[in-house]
Amino acid sequence: MKTRPQSEKIPIYSVKLKKIELEDKIIKTDGEWREILTPQQFNVSRKQGTELAFTGKYHDCHEDGIYNCVCCDIDLFDSKTKFESGTGWPSFFEPVAEKNIKTKIDTGHFMVRTEVLCSLCDAHLGHIFDDGPPPTSKRYCMNSAALKFVKRKDL
Repeated sequence: MKTRPQSEKIPIYSVKLKKIELEDKIIKTDGEWREILTPQQFNVSRKQGTELAFTGKYHDCHEDGIYNCVCCDIDLFDSKTKFESGTGWPSFFEPVAEKNIKTKIDTGHFMVRTEVLCSLCDAHLGHIFDDGPPPTSKRYCMNSAALKFVKRKDL
């Protein structure tokens, strides 16, 4: 008798719960993602696209809250770590937890950069650079189309 393979468990930090919980890795087909995402969200998060600078809805957002993954809703960035980078994309100096993101080398567009992905669903979020402010000197340059903002009062 065949047994169904257990899904991979990923440790994810929840801002609301203030703790790490094990979540099932999310794996969907392109068709399944297309059913729940807008065309722009799909292009950015599932096909490693980008939005034009200064066009995303969060590049100039100054509200207090948490930026979640548009695909799976896990917490990614706190507005308290957001800063004005002048690049036209929402920029943060650190994620809510290193466990909630992962990185990999991106050699597309004739450049070598470090891509930032959601740990739970592998959504492309943006890139990380070493030109951010203290205390980390990092700039997590994210696409608004890959994020969903939740006001802190609504957590």
